[in-house]
Order: sequence, then structure tokens, then C-alpha cells
Amino acid sequence: MNVPELFIRRPVMTTLVMSGILLFGLVGYRLLPVSDLPSVDYPTIQVSAGLPGGNPETMASSVATPLEKQFSIIAGVDSMSSVSSLGSVQITIQFTLDRNIDAAAQDVQAAIARAARQLPPNMPSPPTYQKVNPADSPILYLALSSPTLPLSTVDDYAETMLAQRISMITGVAQVSVFGSQQYAVRVQVDPNKLAAYGIGIDEVESAVEQGNVDQPTGTLYGRHQAFTVQANGQLQKAADYRPLIVAYRNGHPVRLQELGRVIDSVQNDKVASWYNNTRAIVLAIQRQPGANTVAVVDNITRLLPQFRNQIPAAVHIDVLFDRSQSIRDSVADVEHTLFIAVCLVILVIFLFLRNLSATLIPSLALPMSIIGTFAAMSLLGYSLDNLSLMALTLCVGFVVDDAIVMLENIVRHMENGEPPMEAALNGSREIGFTIISMTLSLSAVFIPVLFMGGLLGRLLHEFAVTIVCAVLVSGFVSLTLTPMMQPVHSPHAREKARPALQRFRALL
Repeated sequence: MNVPELFIRRPVMTTLVMSGILLFGLVGYRLLPVSDLPSVDYPTIQVSAGLPGGNPETMASSVATPLEKQFSIIAGVDSMSSVSSLGSVQITIQFTLDRNIDAAAQDVQAAIARAARQLPPNMPSPPTYQKVNPADSPILYLALSSPTLPLSTVDDYAETMLAQRISMITGVAQVSVFGSQQYAVRVQVDPNKLAAYGIGIDEVESAVEQGNVDQPTGTLYGRHQAFTVQANGQLQKAADYRPLIVAYRNGHPVRLQELGRVIDSVQNDKVASWYNNTRAIVLAIQRQPGANTVAVVDNITRLLPQFRNQIPAAVHIDVLFDRSQSIRDSVADVEHTLFIAVCLVILVIFLFLRNLSATLIPSLALPMSIIGTFAAMSLLGYSLDNLSLMALTLCVGFVVDDAIVMLENIVRHMENGEPPMEAALNGSREIGFTIISMTLSLSAVFIPVLFMGGLLGRLLHEFAVTIVCAVLVSGFVSLTLTPMMQPVHSPHAREKARPALQRFRALL
């Protein structure tokens, strides 16, 4: 069966098919997420555990070691590293690329449960884990600072208002807070005074814990109605803690303020962030895998004026780093290079063919192939990044070969005296199988890239598939649109259409 003949004899159908490819390609282009590199999900899980007061050596031996022993027997672990600091441990487990991240997370959870008996009993909470992508760095950093308000107040606005609202935006994975300064009351006891009163540190801890409670008081039941007794026993500021009675010595109460200093402070005063040499609270925003980086940043940026209106004027919100800006610049540069490559290819075709209509026919295969590839990329879930655009730039020279071969063979028949329609049918019949073999052989060159392993194979997978899709679309265009347009643009066809054009001009 002569495939081009079907499209040559039905130009309306061919036009509709090409219009459909053009339409779906443009829609796919608008839906493609924009990023700097293809979205590659590394199966990595991070486990966090905390033990207040534990030094790094204690955290490594008592917390990290039992967990690592259990994690090491999980199947598919490629590497494992841990960082022990004052009061916390972070263990990063990276699995092989063929390991399913959800199944690996279940194995990690089971390993944490097995190691629970070997962990210190005074840990405030069991270890937690989360799926992370070490290659996916934050796309936006926001810095909140104030020259007059305390950092604890700024932190309250950052975590309760901005972080929660930004987390609800589509495409945002999580919002991390750097330099957190959550308000807390800090009790600094004097060992000499404890020894003088004969009071242990455990008594101070017990007194603070018992003096700051918020429990239901109870209900008073009457004959006709009941009353719920509400009493708030929570202490909010340092001044409320100072009168707490720790113990009795010689019949006199020993209050907390007599044993040391009780001050308004923050939970962790060993961390800090700065912006322009000013203490600040920094929000690091990460996107979800496959999300459009530029669109997510634009959605967050549109909310910044609302945040500035809702918080005090003394709190300043500044953009510390915007990853989308570099992505916009790099993608724009590659798109500019792609446009120049298309223009150069069309110019070379015109220099050799020396005919405007003959140049137009194969040149149409260029935009049709590239735009049609956008539809395939959107269907496959790819992104518009540097590698995919580089693939389109490289395939600019490939996609016009088939159209030029088809055009030259049809022109050869026309030069031998055949009518345009007959020349198109005979020429396409002769060269159709050759174009199919050329398209398939050129696509087969990139098949080994699809089977490359490791991280490099993951990155180049999208590159190879994009080129293959562009070559296949160009082969289809060369077998359908190119032979159909040759009879339409031939001198004989224009001569036949000239009387109709003259009558149309007379009516005007």
C-alpha cells in the first residue's frame, strides 16, 4: 500500500491532520514544565532522630549505630551516611535506581521499629523519616527580618503565616525554616545555689513540669444544668515561671528565681541566619517532582504583596535567591539558539534549491516536527529543560532530510514531463520505503542511550527520546504533507488556479 497516495489524493484530510499535530503541539508546549534539567527521582530516604542534651559522640553510638545496623540489612541500599550533632542525628540512605521508593520507605519504617528497643528510652519521640531528592535543591529562598521586632515574633509570622500558606500552593513540596527562633522560656540555674539549698536538678525539672500544665479541670453537675470548669494552668512568659516553688527548706519555699536566671529566649539559640548582615528567618521552598519551577515561583511571588499587607510594616520580606531566574535565562538562550539553527537550515536549503516554493515545502517539516515533538513530550511527562531543547536543536538538521529526498524525487518526475499529480504519486511510491528505512535507522542510533544505566542514563533518557520523537514526526510529515504540497505549489497547478483567482478579483 502506498501510504503517501492516501494523503496526496485527500489534501483536506492531510491539512486537518497537520492542523491537529500543530494544535496538540502548541497545547503541549504550554503545559510542559520548565526546569534546568530533567526530573530524575533519586530513591533517597532521610531519617532524623533527636535526643536533647546528647553530645555528638553519644548520638553516634547510642542512636545512629543501632539504626544503621538495621538499615544495612535492607535490600537495595547503595550508600548510607549519617551526621551526628548536638542533640540530633540525620541518616541519609540512598538506594539503587531500580528500587521502588515506596517499598523502600516501608522497609525503613520496619527497621526503625526493630531498632526501637536499642534506642535510649528518654528520647522525646521516635525517629522519623521522609523521602527526599538530594538533587532537587530549593527553588526560592525568602528572608524575613525586622529592625525593631524580636526574632521570635518574626519567626512566628514566618512559620504560622507564610510557611503554611506557601505549602498550600500547587507544586510546592515543603517549606523549610532556617535559623528558626521559636519563642521559649529558658531557665539557667546556678550550681552553687543548688548546692547551697541542697536541691537537685531533677527537682527543678519536676517543678517546672508540674507548674506548667493544661489539663481538663472537670464538670459541675446540677439538677437542671452542668458547668464545665475552665482553668488555664499554662505559663506563657518568664515572669510567670519565676515565682514557681521548687522545694521547701527550713519551712520556707525556695522559688525558681532564687536558683538562677529565668529569661525569655528561643528554643535553640545555637542556630542563626543573616540577610545583609541582619539576623533573619529564611524560608527555603522546594517544588514537587515534575512541577513547573517557573510557574511555582510565579505563584509564590504573586502572594508576596498580600503577605506584606497582612504582617506589620516593620517585618521586611526579601527574595534571597530565585532559581527560576537562571532557568528562564538558560532556556531563553537555548530557544534563541534553536531559532537561529532553524533559520540557517532554511537558508542552506534555499541556497541549493534556488526556488522559493521548493524551499518552503521541506522547510515546513521543521516547525511541524518540532511542534509535534512538544505534544509527545507532554504526553510522556517530560519537561522543557536544557537537555530536551538541546535535543531539538541537534535534530534540526535531521528532520529536513526526508522532506528534501521526497521533494527531489517528485521534481525529477516532473522534469521528465509527468503531470504534478502523477509525478507526486510515482515519486512518493518510489521513495516512500526509503524514507521509512531512513527514519527508522536514524531513530535506532539513539536506542543504546535508552538502555544506559546509572544517573547519566537517567539524565540522557529524555534527551534520546526527544530526538527519536522528532525524527519519527519528521518522517510522518515527509510521507504526508510534503508529497501533498508539491502538486499544489507546482506551476501547472498555479496555472489551473489562475482563472479562478481572476474571477475572485473581479467579484471584489
